[in-house]
Formats: sequence, C-alpha cells, structure tokens
Amino acid sequence: MFNWNDLTYFLELARQSRLMPAARRLRVDHTTVSRRIAELEKDLSVKLFDRKPDGFVLTEQGHRLFAIAERIELEAGEIQESIRAAPSAPTGRVRVASMEGIGAFYLAERFAELAEKEPGIVVELVTERHLINLTKREADISISFVPLSGQRLVMRKMGQFRLALYAAPDYIRRRGLPQIPADLPSHTFVDYVEDLVAIQPVHWLLDVLEPSNVAFRSTSMHAQQNAVARGAGIGLLPLFSAKSNPRLIPVLADEVAVTRDVYVGVHEDLEFMGRVKVVLRHLTDMFKRDADYLNKL
Repeated sequence: MFNWNDLTYFLELARQSRLMPAARRLRVDHTTVSRRIAELEKDLSVKLFDRKPDGFVLTEQGHRLFAIAERIELEAGEIQESIRAAPSAPTGRVRVASMEGIGAFYLAERFAELAEKEPGIVVELVTERHLINLTKREADISISFVPLSGQRLVMRKMGQFRLALYAAPDYIRRRGLPQIPADLPSHTFVDYVEDLVAIQPVHWLLDVLEPSNVAFRSTSMHAQQNAVARGAGIGLLPLFSAKSNPRLIPVLADEVAVTRDVYVGVHEDLEFMGRVKVVLRHLTDMFKRDADYLNKL
C-alpha cells in the first residue's frame, strides 16, 4: 500500500514541473519532494515522471494518476464542510491572482471589506505582470483583463473599467493643456516598458497613440501614476487608481476614453468550495456595486 500523503507531493510536482518551486509551495526541502516521489513510484511500481532538461514531465501512468489524485484532493477538501452536523461559516485561505495596479488600488481595499464580513476567510492577493496558471494551482481565482485559457477553467466577465488621460498641474503649467486629440503627439508621455509588457492589453496607451516623446517608462502602473502626478508627462490611467490622487487632472476627458473588460476565472474543481464561493460572490457584488466608480469621471 502506498502512502496517501505522497499524492500531495506528486500533485505539486506535476503542476510546477520542477523540484524547487514544488518544494516552496509545500514548504519543505526539495530533497523531501524528490524522496517522496521516488517512494511513491516504488510503492506503485510505475514511473510517474520523465526527468527532462526543462523539468519533470508526466508519463502516461503519471497522467492517469494525476486525474485520480486531483479528484481525491477535491474530495478531501470538502470533507470538513460536508460532514459537519450543522452548517458553519466557510473558513480557510483563498489565493487570488491579479495585476499589480488593480490589486493595489482597487482589490486590496475591497478584500479588506470581505475580511470584516467573513473573518474566517483569508484572502492572499498575488500580483504578477504575467497571467497566473490556474491549472497548475498557482492561485484559486484569477482576475485579469483577458480571458484565460486552460483545461476545466470557468471564466466570467465581471465588469469593465475606464481609463483616461491625466496630467499634473506642474506639467500643464510648463507645457499647456491639450485642447484636441490632434495636440497629443506634441506632448510628453509616461508609458510602459515596451519589451517587458507581458499582457498586451495592459499597454493601453497604444489605444490612443504611439507616443514619440516618452519621459519615463515603468513596468509598474503604480510607478507610472506617481511619475504623472509629479509632472513627468501625460499618462493613461485607470479611473480606479487616478481618482485616489487629487494631483491628477483629466486631459481630454470627453474625447479620449479607453475601456478594459475584467474577467474572473476559477478551476471548475474549486468553483463550489465554500470559501471560494464566498470570494466569487463578493467579487460579483463589488463589480456590480462599483460600476459607476470604475467607469465615470
């Protein structure tokens, strides 16, 4: 009989493909992961992984075990909720992945609201420039500006937000305020680092123009907003962040309007878990409630 606990190590290595990332997720040493996988292969008398230069790849038997182990993982996660004699409030950790700007300027405050209502649920907000892989369980829920693709993912459009051009009083005093969109090419801008844009829809300034004069670039939307507020140039910023800084003045507000959709994704195995359902419901309610805040100057 094999050790059931070894399935946890197997699942994590299958999702991460490498020992070190799997070990970090499991909070153990990488040698422990290697040893437990070796013991599982010995107990089952099968080879579960091929060791390739770019990582661990599931064999045919490994793929079969992976499907079974995922079902076991899901059932194990539901035990506590299912066998209690009386219903109780959902508890546990829910990891939500999103991009830095919307995470810092919008989601963090809204998840603080959830913490007050559901003290048993701990939201871990992970911000990345690239899209998180839900299939590898890098997060439980994803909030993105593009729909994710992957096996057994459930994607929903939750809402949208508007972006507008902003400048600081210092910049306007030096350079003047554009009166019509045709004035924009002669102005100075703040923008993303072009070759480091991991998600193309985030490079939203290209919806307005391709600036020829850029004073500052950053991979961080937060950094861009601070540079605009200091007078470095004009920037295209989401309303959910720009509204928080009184130094930012809208530019051509009636003539230039860019919008982005917001998609929420979850793996179908997790969609109906109690704590995940609570967070998904909170996201649905908050995007509906905040529609004007996200889209109107």
